[in-house]
Amino acid sequence: MTTSESTRHNLALAYRILAMLNMDDLTYTHLSARAPGTTDEFFIYPFGQLFSEVTPESLLRVNLRGEILEGEEYQYNATGYAIHGALYHARPDIQAIFHLHTIAGVSVSAMKCGLLPLSQFSFHFYNRIAYYPYNSLIVDPMEEGQKLSDSLGEHFVMMLQNHGTVTAGKTIHEALFYSIYLEKACQVQCQILAASKTMPILPPHEVCEKACMDMRAFEPDLGRRDWLALCRQLQNAFPVHPERL
Repeated sequence: MTTSESTRHNLALAYRILAMLNMDDLTYTHLSARAPGTTDEFFIYPFGQLFSEVTPESLLRVNLRGEILEGEEYQYNATGYAIHGALYHARPDIQAIFHLHTIAGVSVSAMKCGLLPLSQFSFHFYNRIAYYPYNSLIVDPMEEGQKLSDSLGEHFVMMLQNHGTVTAGKTIHEALFYSIYLEKACQVQCQILAASKTMPILPPHEVCEKACMDMRAFEPDLGRRDWLALCRQLQNAFPVHPERL
């Protein structure tokens, strides 16, 4: 399998894993991965497919000018191109970008307090999360795209306020890791704030910072162990030949 085929295969797996975890939103959110060996091309799914339907063969190859290089019979989501294209252009270190609209993620994105350090899940993102104000649909790759990349800065995770989340990674499995743990952090925050009659416990800055550093240094290739486990779970839940995923 070539590096390009491997990237297509793994991106299709990521779509299906998030569908299995009920983190998709019909046909309206999107994942992408930079095409190996390029600086201005990426893979993204065709607008209209469910995450559970994505295969390596159905993925589109798009350049940063918005031209479809492979899969001309399909179209892509305009907001997908505006978000992904801008961030790939601004951040050569990013190899994968996931944009989601989970209930918990959207809920926390609408909170003035943002993501709070309330749980071990949230410590992954302590002082390492960006925020972008809501401005309707993001469809202008020039103006909105530049603002998005400016807001992300050097981070890998961003809350689109009143909208959803963006997670990025140096690998597909790192982007997936951030997506899953950001979702868990948001779910915990929603539960705590809904149930608590008093201000919840917020650990001191020094503790949160140490926890974040410890979490991110816990394994050398962040997210790979969980990625392999989730791939096994996907195969067990929906047994098909790997080449058909």
